[in-house]
Amino acid sequence: MQHILYLHGFLSSPKSIKAQATKAYFEQHHRDVTLHVPALSNYPSKVQPQLIDLIEQTPALLEGGLRLIGSSMGGYLSTFLLEQFGGKAVLVNPAVRPYELLKSFIGDHQNPYSGEKFAIVESDMAVIKSLEVNALSDPSCYKVMLQTQDETLDYTQAAQKYEQSQLLIEEGGDHSFVGYENHLPAIAEFLLK
Repeated sequence: MQHILYLHGFLSSPKSIKAQATKAYFEQHHRDVTLHVPALSNYPSKVQPQLIDLIEQTPALLEGGLRLIGSSMGGYLSTFLLEQFGGKAVLVNPAVRPYELLKSFIGDHQNPYSGEKFAIVESDMAVIKSLEVNALSDPSCYKVMLQTQDETLDYTQAAQKYEQSQLLIEEGGDHSFVGYENHLPAIAEFLLK
């Protein structure tokens, strides 16, 4: 049995279209894989402890190294975890400097999936920055999927950071990564080989 950890983005959830498509694909084509899709806290200060707890309580996740799929902020978190624990990760339109982007999100929010109300505060930026990975120890452990019309993130930041990794850059698209489900066979192949 192999284990894959899927990390959703900010203001997202395990109910997102990508998370659900990933779940359906592995259930249909890779029954020997357990996909873990935790509902990440909306509070940045709680996410790292939540993920470390999950890994410590699920030692099977580390067998043979972590296997991660991370979307947007989940891509940033996946990079942090991979550098801590080793393994492989597929990043989908990953955030590279989310502490810059989220400055404009300081204030009150409501998660569109769970309905939970929460606030982003100034001190969250330092918490997020503390998870930053400046240099990848082994770029070949990453497959990075980018679309040039991502309206939320500047895809060139990720293209630069992960330039030594397996990089897929598609013209057009958007932050959700249009046509994501068509890439699931290649994602599975990268993570499971």
